[in-house]
Amino acid sequence: MEPTSRPQGLHHVGIAVRSLQEALPRWTDGLGLLLHSIDEVPTEKVRVAVLLAGETRIELLEPTSPDSPIAKFLDKRGPGVHHLAFAVDDCARALGELAAAGAPALDRAPRPGAHGCRVGFVHPRYLDGVLTELVEDPHHE
Repeated sequence: MEPTSRPQGLHHVGIAVRSLQEALPRWTDGLGLLLHSIDEVPTEKVRVAVLLAGETRIELLEPTSPDSPIAKFLDKRGPGVHHLAFAVDDCARALGELAAAGAPALDRAPRPGAHGCRVGFVHPRYLDGVLTELVEDPHHE
């Protein structure tokens, strides 16, 4: 099958938190989600806890530096939903097609994301205030 830039489904929901240590028990012990992994993404200055609810992924995002995008988000808006991420077969192609359609991209080309993924972000003003991430995941089916 030929790769497409059309989203193949929701990859994850990103949620900004001040502290993984404080937030995780509410999501795991309280809500009952399964903790899959915790990783650091130094280029984004963030620690990411991946939680699973069946096929649905939730990523809790904790800033590792006061100048990280997540720290700035938390300062401005507080904890909560940060972005929606959609799985795509070809992140570069999807970013190019969105740019051609007039989307104000935050990334012109894919950059490294967590777990070996290639990612790119589209400015929230394009999709009604929702920061959108495109994820090319080598582990996604």
